Amino acid sequence: MRKLVFHRGLIIAGLVASFGFMTSCGEDTPTQEDEEIVVDDDYYEFQTFNLEEHEIPAMISLPDETANIGASKPEIIHTQSDIKWEVKVGPNFQLIIEDYADFTDLIEVKKKELAEQTFFEIEYLIDEEDLILYERTLLVEGTDDASPTVGIEHKSYHVYGQKIVDGITYELQSRPDGYEKMIIELMAKSIKSFKPSKES
Repeated sequence: MRKLVFHRGLIIAGLVASFGFMTSCGEDTPTQEDEEIVVDDDYYEFQTFNLEEHEIPAMISLPDETANIGASKPEIIHTQSDIKWEVKVGPNFQLIIEDYADFTDLIEVKKKELAEQTFFEIEYLIDEEDLILYERTLLVEGTDDASPTVGIEHKSYHVYGQKIVDGITYELQSRPDGYEKMIIELMAKSIKSFKPSKES
């Protein structure tokens, strides 16, 4: 009798453990997209780069080889006397900088432009006075009636900032197509680091 009770107890315990295992397997594990955006002052995986020789009197921190994004030595693409620069750090990091003279409302203008477009849903993950970071999702008409094989979600991440150096406002932004969240996070840190090369 004792053996029978003992065996029943083992069977019940086994069933409970199996059920717990099955339900835990069915739970959603956090993905990179679910993780919170972190743009802090930790520049451990960054290198400081002086932009003076490229006609911008500023310094910027850019990802180095330890950032795990295929980073290499920064490359600046710029035509002398032009108002646009392209900062490339390896194949996965392209930051665009543009000189906007004395305009100081670039963030407001950008947010208005984003609000007026009709093809994308915009969700701001960072919304600050001089920096916005947002998730952009393509709105597909008739999604509810679409075939299950369509299945690709058109989502990208973008960052846009403005920084004033020596009275000049610089627009700094990711490429139009955006990037995955991890790259945009690094790019936002680079934009936040943008400051005059000579402290006044």
